[in-house]
Amino acid sequence: MSRDPHLAHPPTRRLLLKGAAAAGALAATSAPPALASPSTSPSTSPSSSTSHEAAPFVNPLVLQRADPHITRHTDGRYYFTATVPEYDRIVLRRSRTLNGLAAAAESVIWRAHAAGPMGAHIWAPELHRIGGKWYIYFASAPAEDVWAIRIWVLENANPDPFQGTWVERGQVRTAWETFSLDATTFKHRGTRYLVWAQHEPGMDNNTALWMSRMANPWTLTGPQVRLSTPEFDWECVGYKVNEGPYVLQRHGRVFLTYSASATDHHYCMGLLTADADSDLMNAANWSKSPAPVFTSNDTTKQYGPGHNCFTVAEDGHSDVLVYHARQYKEITGDPLHDPNRHTRIQKLGWKPDGTPDFGVPVADTVKESA
Repeated sequence: MSRDPHLAHPPTRRLLLKGAAAAGALAATSAPPALASPSTSPSTSPSSSTSHEAAPFVNPLVLQRADPHITRHTDGRYYFTATVPEYDRIVLRRSRTLNGLAAAAESVIWRAHAAGPMGAHIWAPELHRIGGKWYIYFASAPAEDVWAIRIWVLENANPDPFQGTWVERGQVRTAWETFSLDATTFKHRGTRYLVWAQHEPGMDNNTALWMSRMANPWTLTGPQVRLSTPEFDWECVGYKVNEGPYVLQRHGRVFLTYSASATDHHYCMGLLTADADSDLMNAANWSKSPAPVFTSNDTTKQYGPGHNCFTVAEDGHSDVLVYHARQYKEITGDPLHDPNRHTRIQKLGWKPDGTPDFGVPVADTVKESA
């Protein structure tokens, strides 16, 4: 792609490299047998490294599900959603255990429109419980203009997100009508925020990371602040991308992970950090790690790890890293047609200084069926 910021469609890289449009069955691929090597999940205390033994994790956890989002609800169950290779629907699974998500029944709770808005490229859904209701944030484009990708919100007032009606609350309106996606939300000291990726007009990049306060779960209020833009070499391989943000609050700090570069084996994760007592809307209060924190690994044969989130293990407090990766580096043909970004989970470690230790993407514990 040209670096000319005035190109009509500067974010084309997302469509070309985001994932897989290969045909697939509506039902999720059956999970492989639960054969795994032991994996421990440490306590969130920075002084503890082996406090709790978690159930052995199955990896890959869910086949052909990219941009995974897992949240543990107060009912004790894990709720899972992710991008499907056909980019045409939003799915949910749930289980009492993380490993149980592998074989959990998958329900389609919303489908792309046949025409008009929300008609194409249904990407990166996230499920959040806010004010007693369920919300799903996702990206999509009009069926007639598949490059015009924006952020949209669904709402369900039923206590069970598999029941009730998902109401389309509409588009999250940002400062510009430009390519925007990968919205996530978090609450910090009584204030709810949205963080997302967007192309800023006139900027020589594909997407930067933005944050705003929220008036309600689908409306921004006040200023919109740019937290990070691609600047290091590892953020600009193939394309200049910061996307897929997610927040973890621990040890008096707010950690914000994100993904960078093209979505082939160069895809990797970066990290922003702010003091929990600081003004999060002041970009100067966020420090950016100069090197990626999670990258492809030839030893474990995991490539392009990214678009992560965090959840907790069954003990209720041990942190778990959730992400997608491919099992091979070389992609035959256009990466658009490669569906094999699989959902993966592993323990998140903590360094003595209270910062996260991501380690490397772990090796497979199960083999795909021949």
